[in-house]
Amino acid sequence: MRMRPALAGLALLLTVAAAPAMAARDELVIGISQFPGNFNPNIDSMMAKSYVLAMARRPFTVYDVDWKLICMLCTELPDIAKGTAVPEKTADGKDGIALTYTIRPDAVWGDGVPVTTKDVVFTWEVGRHPKTGVASSELYERITAIDARDDKTFTMHVNKRTCDYRGINDFTVLPAHIEKPNFSDPAEYKTRSAYETDTTNPGLWFGPYRVTEVSSGSHIVLQPNPTWWGEKPRFRRIVVKAVENTAALTANLLAGDVDMIAGELGMTLDQALQFEKRYGDRYDILYKPGLIYEHIDLNLDNPILADRRVRRALVHAIDREAISQQLFEGKQPVAHGQTNPLDRVYFDGIPKYAFDPAKAGALLDAAGWKPGEGGVRRNAAGEKLQLEIMTTAGNKSRELVQQAMQSQWKQAGIDVRIRNEPPRVFFGQTVNERKFTAMAMFAWISSPENVPRTTLHSDEIPTAENGWAGQNNTGFNNAEMDKVIDDLEVVCEEQANQALWNRMQTLYAEELPVIPLYFRANAFILPKWLKGVVPTGHQYPTSMWVETWSAE
Repeated sequence: MRMRPALAGLALLLTVAAAPAMAARDELVIGISQFPGNFNPNIDSMMAKSYVLAMARRPFTVYDVDWKLICMLCTELPDIAKGTAVPEKTADGKDGIALTYTIRPDAVWGDGVPVTTKDVVFTWEVGRHPKTGVASSELYERITAIDARDDKTFTMHVNKRTCDYRGINDFTVLPAHIEKPNFSDPAEYKTRSAYETDTTNPGLWFGPYRVTEVSSGSHIVLQPNPTWWGEKPRFRRIVVKAVENTAALTANLLAGDVDMIAGELGMTLDQALQFEKRYGDRYDILYKPGLIYEHIDLNLDNPILADRRVRRALVHAIDREAISQQLFEGKQPVAHGQTNPLDRVYFDGIPKYAFDPAKAGALLDAAGWKPGEGGVRRNAAGEKLQLEIMTTAGNKSRELVQQAMQSQWKQAGIDVRIRNEPPRVFFGQTVNERKFTAMAMFAWISSPENVPRTTLHSDEIPTAENGWAGQNNTGFNNAEMDKVIDDLEVVCEEQANQALWNRMQTLYAEELPVIPLYFRANAFILPKWLKGVVPTGHQYPTSMWVETWSAE
């Protein structure tokens, strides 16, 4: 997608500026491969939105670049020893906890209105309403009450004493003074929210930058927030430009239309490796392995995929190791489950599915899919073994992987059709509303030791009735997995906790609600004059610390 002429001209001007003007550089143009599906921090989950909003908002708690939990919007993490975390019993006699947080005294919205406990209570009301459709509804539902002690201090009563009780990373505070009228009809809040109807309203933002211009599908402009309480940001203007074809994104970089390509959602690793060979002397190129894995969600409502034998055959029929070596030079290793070896809780003893066409064929035979005319397997009713795979259109790497798997599945007698969509549609509707008929390929990225409740627990299956809340897009419903996840959150003794992690990972690999592909490494393509960008390796992007970036 093209940038408006005035912006394109400015970006080009900055690119060809003479070296002596370097000290005056005050604009940064960032290229990303997706445009946000919406701007409400509580609705839907998409890295493009997270990347942009990280510059304009701050969470209460977050994992930093060292994978340590820290406060951002709060002054101090709750602590049992200090009396700011108090174990208590719930109304039904279960172990709960009361957590007290204090909002930074200097925290204000971009319109000058202080961030207060009124915003916290309102956000909780939005998050727990069954028709709102927030991405992390379970967090809000487990909070049974919030006591506002004063304008800046509040106590949350949580009905579950989890091992990571101090963190409320997904509690994304909303400005009550702006959003409360828009919540009069919760079922319509997603479209009535000021984040959709009045995105450049300063009162929506409270980070080092605020959103000042949005050109849908093209670019977003951010400028310094005058009410920001922290370190003063260095750039007068940041432009985030979306180019949804990754090859075109690379061309934009070389043409000077963007200064950098974000590692979180930019150039694919195979493209970065080729780019480095040709242009590595002109840029700083950082490779960061992290807690992110590429996979294929399987719609388990599809009768073909409801059969575990078929799911296992699909994995045995593809040569993931060859894909990793040929496309990524082995820098993105095969994933056998959803937990990354970089994570402390990783378990290596899970079932693994090597490339084995004979085993794939035997599983399909057992499932009633016999070799048929034209090389496509058929069942007893004569129906073809035919499935559809979808991903984000324009992502060269994913399209190459799709084509490789399609060819390998064909050799196994499985007819797989490719149909891709722009990321905004794919993530905003198709995946979130479970509209994919069979397979959806994308990536999940998580924080360290993240319990996968939202993607694997049956309570998190998105439906029209719950406003498409939750991220269990496969529709995976397994009673043992539900119990393991429930226990994982509250059994904190190290050995017992690890045993639960082991069982969760084993069960995941046995049941295969998804096809794990590979653990990703992100490539950050940075101009040599840009300093301060530090990849995190987890779900909280580099842009969360944008105020430390500078031109030197």
